[in-house]
Amino acid sequence: MRLFAYFRSSTSYRLRIALNLKGLDYEVIPVDLRTDGQKAPEFVARNPFGGVPMLEADGRDRAQSMAILEWLDEAYPENPLLPASVEDRYTVRELAYAIATEIHALNNLQVLKHLRGAMGHSEQETDEWYRHWLARTLDPVEVKLAQMGTGDFLMDRPGLFEVVLLPQVFNARKLSFDLSAHPHITRIEAACLARDEFRRAYPDSQIDSPDYKGPQGD
Repeated sequence: MRLFAYFRSSTSYRLRIALNLKGLDYEVIPVDLRTDGQKAPEFVARNPFGGVPMLEADGRDRAQSMAILEWLDEAYPENPLLPASVEDRYTVRELAYAIATEIHALNNLQVLKHLRGAMGHSEQETDEWYRHWLARTLDPVEVKLAQMGTGDFLMDRPGLFEVVLLPQVFNARKLSFDLSAHPHITRIEAACLARDEFRRAYPDSQIDSPDYKGPQGD
């Protein structure tokens, strides 16, 4: 497997976590979003969406992170990202897709570039936009976690929800979003970051990160 990714891309971060949780071997091929590497003709020829991540696996180029995550669970059922119970799977999907569709869709790099460029918004205004949509979804996610009385993870071990959550918490901290009213989310974050699969997926642990200091993990 080869994962075409950018170290700070939240969707690339999702895939790194999931592949690590699955125990699958993969090679990272950096795509620099700062220089529009995802728009290079040779890349778009393989991935018409012109974005990352793209997973080269089983003789096919696969785009769209949530579709890839679902495919991984079907193609490689060991260490499942979704629980066995149909109701538990619904719960995981409900929260994971809320983050993937309500936060990432509004706060991805293409949207932020458009706000700063064509729309003429300042950096401060763009950051305020980002924090608004973080709160719009992380607040109800926190309420749902509290209602369920969750512990270190949504279910008994990390899966699809944590795969999608952790990159957005990383972004929230980068944007100085106040997480003090989100104790369940931050407890899950801490429990995840204590695990090797998450540490190896962390943005600053990637070879294309300016802060890369070599392989991370146990």
